[in-house]
Amino acid sequence: MFSIGDFARLGRVSVRMLRHYDASGLLRPARIDQATGYRYYEARQLSRLNRLIALKDLGFSLQQVGRILDEKIGLEELHGMLRLRLAELEARVAEDTARLARVEARLRMIEEEGDVPMDVVVKSVPVIRLAELSGIADSYEPDSIGPVIQPLYEELCTRLAEAGLAVTGPMVAYYEQVPEGVRVHAGAPVNAEQDGTYDFDVVDLPAIEQVAAVVHHGPMDGVDGTLQRLARWIEDNGHHSSGLAREVYIKYGDGDPATWVTELQEAITRHP
Repeated sequence: MFSIGDFARLGRVSVRMLRHYDASGLLRPARIDQATGYRYYEARQLSRLNRLIALKDLGFSLQQVGRILDEKIGLEELHGMLRLRLAELEARVAEDTARLARVEARLRMIEEEGDVPMDVVVKSVPVIRLAELSGIADSYEPDSIGPVIQPLYEELCTRLAEAGLAVTGPMVAYYEQVPEGVRVHAGAPVNAEQDGTYDFDVVDLPAIEQVAAVVHHGPMDGVDGTLQRLARWIEDNGHHSSGLAREVYIKYGDGDPATWVTELQEAITRHP
């Protein structure tokens, strides 16, 4: 047998916690010396301690841990429970990480509110023929757009390759508000007929007489700040937006998001 101090050392827990588990009925000592009150544990009890700690660290309450341990579930079932709980915690961490990223992005936008981009270009854009796929996102939030648009482009590239069509320029994305949320259009410039023979849409994006265009460098999770600065430039320079906006992916998808280059285009007209 092992003293409580030695058992704590072997189990990598504190003596205080062992006393707490004893008082809670989760892990009783194998023997208590009636004369001294000293607690002694057996090596086989490390198995129960390991299960107790794993369940507690995965977020189960001590009451839940006690029920699970007392049911004497098998090793395979325990592994299944632990892996399920681990997956839940990983999903929660991912959600919290994404939430933190959104907060940081908003903070950057607040910090940059006085900065207006100086490299805005006003230009016209011609008609563009696109092969495209579309899908519905819940909102314009990056966490809603990203999971929709990325698979669309992957699928579009696969279908273009199967159709033997080459992409003739940078990919283009545009969005429209619909009752279900936001329709996301993922497009690639192609030389193709609009004859309905493909398993994707072939559309002509109309020419726009004037767009205010600015280049965004880096990952798309930081694009909102650039877009809002562009909005202030439009207003400060006597224009207003006509509601047509596009993203042109000049350099994208080559591994490091820090190297991505995206042109944001906002259709504008002059205030009367």
